[in-house]
Amino acid sequence: MARHKGLTFFEKKKRISKEMIREIFSTLFYCFAAVLLAFVLVFSVGVKVSVIGVSMEPGLCKGQEVLVNRFSYKFSTPKRGDIIAFLPNGNPNSHYYLKRVIGLPGERIQIIGGYVYINGTLLEEDESYDKIADAGIAEAEMMLGSDEYFVLGDNRNGSEDSRSGNIGPVRKDTIMGKVWFQLGSKEKSMGFIK
Repeated sequence: MARHKGLTFFEKKKRISKEMIREIFSTLFYCFAAVLLAFVLVFSVGVKVSVIGVSMEPGLCKGQEVLVNRFSYKFSTPKRGDIIAFLPNGNPNSHYYLKRVIGLPGERIQIIGGYVYINGTLLEEDESYDKIADAGIAEAEMMLGSDEYFVLGDNRNGSEDSRSGNIGPVRKDTIMGKVWFQLGSKEKSMGFIK
């Protein structure tokens, strides 16, 4: 018998087995389930809110959409520096205001010479905030109640906030939640909010 030397090209037929099909469908199912679960969690725990006005610029821009965690303050309380969504005076016919928490329950707040003082001590803030031109009702020292927060917009001279008599201190029961994620816009990219 003579043996053939050299290369031989035999193509092994690939077979699609039931196990392979099962594995593919299983992977697709788990991917779909994970995406669905993430979608449900984000939009059931969170609420999408649009930024109205320029009061939170440059951090949040007019028309930009953000996600608000409705459950974050069910287990904790707002912290200084948090951006919150609230209804001014609990008015259900108003849009949600987005502002930064400056003063906490039980603190004394006053604006002197364009700067915020808490319990008589100057609040150390980022230099990017403008000096406050109008102290509003915070020109006189304000004592916050046990469930009240003092909030300001990041655009200090273009914001209607706790300095305004028609808003004043924000009660905890009017706070919807913590603003935690910004969706992309023309001016800003998508990401977590600091």
